[in-house]
Amino acid sequence: MAQNNSLVVLHGDQTGEELLLQSLRVLDESVTGLELDLRHYDLALGVRRKTGNEVVHEAAGAMREAGFGLKAASITPEGTGDVGSPNAILRKEVGGSVIVRTGRRIPGVRPSVGVYSPISVIRMAVDDAYGAKEWREGEELDEWAYRTEKVSRRTCRIVAEYSFRHARRLGAQVFGGPKWTVSPVYEGMLKEEMDRAAAQNPDVRYKPLLIDATYALLLATTGEALVVPALNRDGDNLSDLVMQMFGSIAGAESILLAFDEQGEIKAAMSEAPHGTAPALEGKDVANPMAMILAAAAVLHYMPGSQAHAASRAIYEATLEAVSDGIKTADLGGHSGTIEFTDEVVRRVRTKVDVWRALADISA
Repeated sequence: MAQNNSLVVLHGDQTGEELLLQSLRVLDESVTGLELDLRHYDLALGVRRKTGNEVVHEAAGAMREAGFGLKAASITPEGTGDVGSPNAILRKEVGGSVIVRTGRRIPGVRPSVGVYSPISVIRMAVDDAYGAKEWREGEELDEWAYRTEKVSRRTCRIVAEYSFRHARRLGAQVFGGPKWTVSPVYEGMLKEEMDRAAAQNPDVRYKPLLIDATYALLLATTGEALVVPALNRDGDNLSDLVMQMFGSIAGAESILLAFDEQGEIKAAMSEAPHGTAPALEGKDVANPMAMILAAAAVLHYMPGSQAHAASRAIYEATLEAVSDGIKTADLGGHSGTIEFTDEVVRRVRTKVDVWRALADISA
C-alpha cells in the first residue's frame, strides 16, 4: 500500500459528478485537517469518447502509483462498439479482485426488515458472469443461447481470506456461499476456499449456506453482524438487497480492493453504489450520503492516524446528521444536497477541533 496521502479523483457524469464535488468539500484540509494530494481525471462519457478511453488508462496508472482512488458514478453506454464501462478497465488495470459493500443501520431511518448489525458482501470484482463469452446457435424455437464463464482459484482464495479477515475486524460471522451442490466444479471452487480459510481462522464463526438459503435467511436475520463471500454476479445481486434491507442504497459505500502477492491491500478505490441519476441532476435534491461515506472509506485505508481520525469524523458526522433529522427527501426529510453537506462539513470541523483540543489537554 502506498505510504502517502495521494488520492486519485475520478470525475463522472450527471448527478454522480455533483455528488463527488460535495464529497470533496468534506475532504478539504480546512475541514479535516488532513492535507491530500488530489490528482484529478475526468471520466465523463464525452471525455472517454473523445480520448478513446485513454483517459481511463491514465487514471488507472495514476491509481496504481497512488494506491487510492475516489470515483464518481459515470455513464456506461449501452451500444456495442462504444467506450463501455470505465469500471471494467479500472478493475483490470489496477488488479482489483474484491468489492466490499457494507449495509449498516442508518440512525433515524426505519429498515425494511429488523436488521441493526452491519452486513458486508465480499464480492468477486472479476470474471464469473461478467465478461463471459456469449453466443447463439439455431433459429426460431430451436435457437439456443450459450455462455462460458470462469473463475480462478486465486480470486476465490482472495475473496475467502479477506472475508474472514473482515469478519474478525467486525466481530462478525462468515455466512452464506455459492450453490456448490448444483455446481461442485465451478461454484464449488469458492466453497473449497471458504472451507480452507475457515480452517485457518478457527476463531471466526463460520456458517456456509447455499445461495438460495443465504437470501432467505438474510431477510430473517436481525442482530448478528455478517460477512457474505460471493461470486461476482451473486455478490452484485446480494449487495443491492443488503443495502435496501437497511432502508436506502444511499447509506453505504462500495470499495474496490487490489492485493499484492502477500495478500496485503495495494490499492483501494471507493465510490457510491448508485448510478448517475439523470432525473435528479441540477435540482439539489440528490442524497450525497453514499458519496461522502465513500470519501470516509478511502481515508480508512490510507496510512497514518490523521487519515484514520478524519475517516471516523466523516462517518460519525454523516450518520449523526441523519440521526438529528437532517435528511434528504429520499430518507423522508427536507434538506437539499448542499444543505446536507454543509451540515456534515460543520460537524466534521467541530469534531476535528475538539479532538485536537483534547489531545493538547492529554499531552
